[in-house]
Amino acid sequence: MEKKDLLKETVKHIDIKKYDSTELIDAMRSMSFTSRDTARAADILTMMCREQGCTNILTVAGSTSAAGCMQVYVDMVRNKMIDVVVATGATIIDMDLFEALGFKHYIGTKENVIPDTTLRELYIDRIYDTFIDEEELQVCDDTTYKLANQLEARPYSSREFLYELGKWLHDGHSVKQESLIQTCYECGVPIFVPAFSDSSAGFGIGKHQWERAQKGEKYLSIDSVCDFIELTKIKMAAPQTGLFMVGGGSPKNFAQDTVVCAEILGHEVPMHKYAVQITVADVRDGACSSSTLLEAGSWGKVSEELQQMVYAEGTTVIPAIVSYAYHNGCWKERDYKRWQQIFEK
Repeated sequence: MEKKDLLKETVKHIDIKKYDSTELIDAMRSMSFTSRDTARAADILTMMCREQGCTNILTVAGSTSAAGCMQVYVDMVRNKMIDVVVATGATIIDMDLFEALGFKHYIGTKENVIPDTTLRELYIDRIYDTFIDEEELQVCDDTTYKLANQLEARPYSSREFLYELGKWLHDGHSVKQESLIQTCYECGVPIFVPAFSDSSAGFGIGKHQWERAQKGEKYLSIDSVCDFIELTKIKMAAPQTGLFMVGGGSPKNFAQDTVVCAEILGHEVPMHKYAVQITVADVRDGACSSSTLLEAGSWGKVSEELQQMVYAEGTTVIPAIVSYAYHNGCWKERDYKRWQQIFEK
């Protein structure tokens, strides 16, 4: 068995612009269980997009980008449904930058079909039933390493670094034009990655720091506290905010915590008015990923009225929810918030 035998069929990202889920969502609204929850989530996302003064924050954890939802997030940004992105490093670098550089995710197999030891020998990484070429993934390491070498040696927020990466892609270095990083750069949408080192960027910037330190030279670093302050500045400046959360993890809590951070900084802000979370995490373990939106209300983070938990694996419901809001047309009257500009000043 060779690598080429396994990396043949690519994952195709769904295009919600081509599929109108309105009839499906309308039918689900009169059903029960997760169907009704999904319909209500679609209604809340539509309300978020319809309210002109509301800043909508997309948080993404997990591997839905690798599994076929990458274009969904791009379309949300391009069509003014999302004003800020908070994600894991894997989502932004290992998946989105990876495809921006011309590489693909592949239809793979689940556990025990092909031994993972065999995959390791072939330098193939597995995400459940999706395969990635590890040699191609290392190009992401090298790309962030080279960019770090080109920039001024000082602390950066992840937003600053990703802005520079988006500019680099926009200036002619992207193979795939519709990456999330490049689209956010072009639309003035800031991207925050609170745990930036937990990705290929960690390897690339780590190599940059290691080599500079060996020479006694200054190096670039990522300041996660600066990330927190910058995102909180947006929360303080926005009249209202809404959260559309895929998975949980650090992006979920990072975005929710801006309410508390603003209070600590001496600014009273309203709780997030809208909130949708799509997750399969079990609430009983007490983890952040599984904590309910009602629980977040006890911390003063999320308003109780317009919130919805959807207990489903993301790829099964995200396209339907976003397609409903897109084809409803609620985003057409919105303007780009271009929150990136407040940092450029």
